[in-house]
Parts: sequence; C-alpha cells; structure tokens
Amino acid sequence: MRIVPLDQLKTADLHVDAIYQGGRFGNAADDPLPRLLRVDSQGGFRYRGKVAGRLDMLVLTSSMSDPDWPDHLDRETGVFTYYGDNKKPGRELHDTGRDGNLILQRIFTASRQGAEGRAGVPPIFLFARAGTNRDQIFLGLAVPGASDLDASEELVAIWRTADGSRFQNYRARFTVLDAAVISRAWIDTIVSGKPDESLAPKAWRNWIRTGRRLPLVASRSLEYRTRAEQLPKDREGEALIAVIREHFVDRPHSFEYCAAAITRLMMPDIATLDVTRPSRDGGRDAVGQMRVGSGPSAILVDFALEAKCYTPPNAVNVRDVSRLISRLRHRQFGILVTTSCVDLQAYKEIKEDGHPIVIIAATDIIELLRRNGRGAVDAVRVWLAEEFSHGRDRLTDHQEAASSVTVD
Repeated sequence: MRIVPLDQLKTADLHVDAIYQGGRFGNAADDPLPRLLRVDSQGGFRYRGKVAGRLDMLVLTSSMSDPDWPDHLDRETGVFTYYGDNKKPGRELHDTGRDGNLILQRIFTASRQGAEGRAGVPPIFLFARAGTNRDQIFLGLAVPGASDLDASEELVAIWRTADGSRFQNYRARFTVLDAAVISRAWIDTIVSGKPDESLAPKAWRNWIRTGRRLPLVASRSLEYRTRAEQLPKDREGEALIAVIREHFVDRPHSFEYCAAAITRLMMPDIATLDVTRPSRDGGRDAVGQMRVGSGPSAILVDFALEAKCYTPPNAVNVRDVSRLISRLRHRQFGILVTTSCVDLQAYKEIKEDGHPIVIIAATDIIELLRRNGRGAVDAVRVWLAEEFSHGRDRLTDHQEAASSVTVD
C-alpha cells in the first residue's frame, strides 16, 4: 500500500487507496487534509468556496465505523453510500452546523440539470480514517448518483428515532469514478480558484459533458470468505449478534422467522417467503420466490432458505451445506443464514462447485441491521420483542402482506 508522509502532502497526487499520513502530536493539527487539499481540519464535510455561492471543492470524510450511520463503499460496483450530518434529534434536516445536508441537496439537484448544472458540481474527494492516528485513505473522486439507481433513490431523507424523538437525515449515493490518480496540477488550479478542467481525469470530464458515470469497479479475486471475514469485526457487532442468539436460545425453530426477515432486508425484491413447519420442512426452513424484472415482464425464481442460529466456534459445516444443496430443485437457488459463519471447507465447496447459494453470515446480518436503523443493542431487542416474541411463530403482518404479492 502506498503511504505518503506528512512532509510530502503539499505536493502529492491523490492515489486511490493510498494512505496520507498526518502529524503525531495528538491534536486536531495532526489532520493531513488541510495540508493535502487546503480544507478545514474538522467535520465530515469540508469544502473550498461558498455554500451559498460556488463550491470549488468538496471533501467527504468518514470513520466508516459509525454503527448508526454506516457509510459504505461497494468496491465491486463503485457506489459509495454516505449519510448526512443531521445525526441527532433537535434540528431540521438542512439546519446543520456545517451545512452538509444543504450541500448534498444542492449538488444532487445540480447534477440532474444537464451539462450546465453538472458544471456547477464541485470535484468530490472521498476519504476514510486509516485507523492510525488521524491518517486518511483516499477512496476516490466521486460524482452524485449511480447509473443503476432511479433519481429518487440517489438522495433520500430517511427517518430515525433517538432519545424518543424522530428526525431526518440524508442517505446519499455517489459513484466513484474510474480515476486511479488525481494530479497535483489539477488540485492546485482548484485551490487557486481557477480550475483547469483540461488537467482533470477523463472520467470527470466525460461526466460533466455527457452525464455518463464510468465507475471504478474491482471484482473479487477471493471467492470465499474466511471465518474472520464472516464474524463480527467490533464489539458493538458482537453484541448485536449475541442479542439475537440469546433471544432464540430456547426456540431454535423460531429463528427461522428472523432469518426470513433478515433475508428480506438483503433482498427487497422477494415476492413470497413462507417458513415451513418444523415437522414438514422437507429439509428446508423456508421457501420463497424472488421477483426478477418488473411489471408484466417480471418472472419469479424459486429459492429455499436454511437458518442456523449457531454460536462460534460452531460453524455451518459441509454436512449442513450438503443438506441444503440436496433439497434444491432444478432452477432453484439457496439462501443460508447463520449467526456464526460457514467453515472454510464448506465455503470452498460451494464456490468451487458453482452451487447457487447466497450466504448471509454474522457480519452480513450486522451490516443489514445497521443499514436499517438497528445499529444499537436496544433497537435490536425491541425489534426482536415486537416481531419474534415467545409463542409468535408466524410471519409478521408486514411479511404476510408481502408474501401475498404475485406477479401478473
């Protein structure tokens, strides 16, 4: 990994996934971004220019570790999900200290107003905490929106509840452009207030001119995940999974309903999903259909679900996986949900033999809960109590209504 030391920041290019080192004095002056890009040293939103006038540059920073507001970069698609700065109740959506949400509203609106509007969108540089002192990793040059999203999904005001109060914040989706290096020459012209677009990356110039987003995508080279990659990566995540295991410790069959709900969070296009009776499951904990396409042209694809409420070091093994595989009918796919992980041998066999099985392991469950506003232990407890209480071994009203949806 490329590491740029503190004394080279003022003249350095921006390289995707490079680490830019800050100071080592233990205070805010350690932040490398003021030296690197001539922006402030505080906040997730940093910029050059005026919010009410012209913005010359926007820098978005993230710790990537806030469980309630899980910023996320999907490196396989190049889509970056970023949450605004109204993260606590008490203020209106756009009434934030650094005007972050107002900036989001402005740039997303401008991005939909043709070439003239896009020309008013500042270059957006994405950074994440590197984990050491105040060092930062450069994630890439971004533009508002994503080619596979409807305009209504690019910038969404979502409701959250905290301390008994409801409030709104933005969830924004950006595309990281295929620009591996951002030249210092272009950055210097931006800082001077006279940006020279001829020095900008080709992907940026193409977006300004045509609106076409060319994402920086990176396909996975490792087809299977290790145990460590499937299990919680922090104490907060471990606590979330522990609450789920504890809730179903004496009712393993009831976890199947929870697994079905978790699957719906990952796959919102599921049309039907029915948990089978324990004595008549035919080796499948649930069966369902996923809608592919929309309207009269849509089709339904059958799938079978297997749920395993395991506690590490227990893991889904070859026998468990073989059981699911043997129950899959022609043109079906499988879904395996576990509060633990799939052991390496079983995972390898799934991938190497090309079995169509989606694995939802502990770390995936944590991410899905956080994305849907349940990143705190108390929120998960409430959800479990309301939806999967003792003696309630059936689908929720919402799930029952969804399961009755059919495709014309």
